[in-house]
Amino acid sequence: MKIRTPIPEKKSRLEIIPLIDIMFFLLASFMMVTLQMQIVRTLKSNLPTATLATPSQKPDIVNLTVNTDGQVSADDKPIAFPELFTMLTNRYSLNTNLPVYITGANDTTHGSVMFVLDLVKRAGIQRVAIAVNAASNHPNP
Repeated sequence: MKIRTPIPEKKSRLEIIPLIDIMFFLLASFMMVTLQMQIVRTLKSNLPTATLATPSQKPDIVNLTVNTDGQVSADDKPIAFPELFTMLTNRYSLNTNLPVYITGANDTTHGSVMFVLDLVKRAGIQRVAIAVNAASNHPNP
């Protein structure tokens, strides 16, 4: 025979959200402590350097310079636009991954540089970069 009690029976509940918070805190604390425990032990070494060695192969890069008059120099040699286009298409047919760097003088117009960029793109070359230098009279932010 079962005797009932007038006091209601309370069911216990397990709250999981505070447990998750505590586990994340412990994980973050463990990570921070292990990062602080890492001791970098290095040995100073004096590695030899090659003094007589020269690179055996020059990377296949085309450096184009546009001066203030809009004239182009390829690898520091003045070149006309038709010869430049022929040279670019020939080099591109040998290496389809040919990088081209275009550098303009300080007084070069934007249109001159864009004309050379368009000429390079018409030759089929996709890897083109315009080299820029930071102005020396402006402070860095």
